Amino acid sequence: MTAVRERTEVTPYLSLLTTMALFGSAFTSAKVVVGELPHDVAAALRFGGGAVILLVLLRLRPGSERFSWRDLTRAGSAGLVGLFAYNFFFFWGLSLAPSLDGVIIVPVLSPVLTTLFFLVTGREPSSRTRVGGLAFGIGGAVVFFAGISGTGGVSGSRLAGDFAFLAAAACWAAYSIMSKKVLRGIEPLRATTYATGVGAVALALVALPSLRGVEWSAVSAGTWANVAFLAIGPTAIAYLCYYHGLRSVSPVTATTTMFAVPVFGTVTSVLFLGESFTAIQVLGALTTVAGALLAVTSERSVMANKENQ
Repeated sequence: MTAVRERTEVTPYLSLLTTMALFGSAFTSAKVVVGELPHDVAAALRFGGGAVILLVLLRLRPGSERFSWRDLTRAGSAGLVGLFAYNFFFFWGLSLAPSLDGVIIVPVLSPVLTTLFFLVTGREPSSRTRVGGLAFGIGGAVVFFAGISGTGGVSGSRLAGDFAFLAAAACWAAYSIMSKKVLRGIEPLRATTYATGVGAVALALVALPSLRGVEWSAVSAGTWANVAFLAIGPTAIAYLCYYHGLRSVSPVTATTTMFAVPVFGTVTSVLFLGESFTAIQVLGALTTVAGALLAVTSERSVMANKENQ
């Protein structure tokens, strides 16, 4: 019984770690795609493909004929935030700024913003340590932005991209908070499918004007391979794993695991894209991570009592 209980307690974290590994690789892969395709088209292809895969998996599952407009509305609303809005800003940011910027900004600030929401709304305990951690993390983000000048200058394009990444982080925080309620009464596969489907339709509608300008014959095989990878790994598998993990832990805990994304994202960005940090950006990134960890892990024993509320 003890072994079963320990395995049950570990499984959500393994699911979340799998998600973060795939999310980290998505920054590099998506950067390749937006090099040849408009950012809105790239996002639509990624989630259109992911939605098809999830629909097939759902149809193959016993009881797939069960349908509820209420479930579709609940999961779809989360999908509009966590898939449509998040990925619109995510791909837009990648079209303007280096993927390494997104690797730091999105996964580090998402848990900070999630924790800040719970503190402001009184749903998590406040303390000087947690507030100080948030301030420390935000200060590190400011330093990170300041370090842009050492990598080719502070261009308006790159700053716009980084602010798009910041908007993506806010969307992911909101998605994590909304999805916890969505999972009450809906199994992860169905919730993920509905959310991805609605998000994909919204992304496709936004991408329609850009489709006519795409020279499909000029798109390389490598780009199509990356589109396929994004649809299967960082979308269908990653979002399903995230819902599996989020079902058992709080939004704060789930978004905290995003601190693993910079590790995977940095390695792939450096190896496959040849990107690099300035010394100031490294300092800002470390400061942000330290502050964010302090904010979300302090008073852990109190948070644990509220884990599944």
